[in-house]
Amino acid sequence: MKNICILYFFFFSLLSFGQANANYALVDAKMSAIPDKSTTSIASIAKYINANFKTETDKIRAAFYWTASTIRYDLANLATVNFDNSIQEKISETLQTKKGVCIHYAVVFNALSKEVGIESYIIEGYTKKDGKVGNLAHAWTAAKVDGSWFLFDPTWGSGYVYNNAFYKKLNNAYFKSEPAKIIASHIPFDYLWQFLNYPITNGEFYEGKTQINKAKKYFDFEKEIMKYNALSESDQLFESAERIAKNGLKNAMILERHENKKERLTYLRQNTNIDKLNSIVNEMNEAVVLLNDFIHYRNKMFKPTFPDDDINTMIQVPRAKLAKCQKEIYSVGSIGKENASNLASVKKTIETTLAQAEEHALFVKNYLSKSKLVRKTMFSKVSLSGVPLN
Repeated sequence: MKNICILYFFFFSLLSFGQANANYALVDAKMSAIPDKSTTSIASIAKYINANFKTETDKIRAAFYWTASTIRYDLANLATVNFDNSIQEKISETLQTKKGVCIHYAVVFNALSKEVGIESYIIEGYTKKDGKVGNLAHAWTAAKVDGSWFLFDPTWGSGYVYNNAFYKKLNNAYFKSEPAKIIASHIPFDYLWQFLNYPITNGEFYEGKTQINKAKKYFDFEKEIMKYNALSESDQLFESAERIAKNGLKNAMILERHENKKERLTYLRQNTNIDKLNSIVNEMNEAVVLLNDFIHYRNKMFKPTFPDDDINTMIQVPRAKLAKCQKEIYSVGSIGKENASNLASVKKTIETTLAQAEEHALFVKNYLSKSKLVRKTMFSKVSLSGVPLN
């Protein structure tokens, strides 16, 4: 399943939002002079930024300028982008080739922002240009600068495509854009990342109704982001999928993203369940070893002689472990069709082994209730079989 699609962008004029008139000439000039040896890794670029700039605004500008001015949009390889690469692989590839598509711009800028100490996130969504909604997904970035959230699109900020050729031209409209303004052209799949207290629905985006409507229910996105960051990855996926569906599965891009999150959630949950199953199997095997030790001791007619409490403990410990395993095995959850037979086998083994342990525990209870003279007559001459490990 693809993680994010590429955006074939086409535009000429600057939009009215953003910080297009801001004067960042000194920052840009300093970043243009960065030595080649300092551009081989995110860490080295960030080190150069931190050494030359002090304010968050200058640092984020430096990260944006370097990303947008250095990376070229890779038109030639649009169809061969490997979306299965990890984020680190995407970053390494981009720094090496200085080429990429929207996701490469986004991961590099996001990594630089984090490395210089600025909270930031990669955003996935889709866009609109000249009143027309695009049919391919896009990626951009959000960052909290001096206490406020802004949106950054280093891909659209790097230039434009015309007649199947990419032309470099820095576009400051996509630097430090206000969430309430850039929502007219960029809408995230998950409305959490709109950074708006009154999020826009996908239907409203299509209709061009992106003005803030305070008649809607208030959404405290700052609080929700804090809650999101505290969640496990599986819980993050679940809640994100819920928000995506709630905002309207308006097109194939949104539907694909929703399905992708659900599939990823299923995958993570199954892996968690498999880990839980493996833990149960390990405890079951520990119990089997202890039970076999007891069976061996019983076959020797409890020789050498141990105190009654020790004999009782020898059977009660594996019995308790097996009872715990039996209780937990039925709460494992889905582990995928390919592992279903293994799960059934483990359930059967636990059931059978616990039954043996219960039988031995009953024998011990009866044994300990008898006199020493009677105890000697209770042992069968037939050896008892041990239990195989799973």
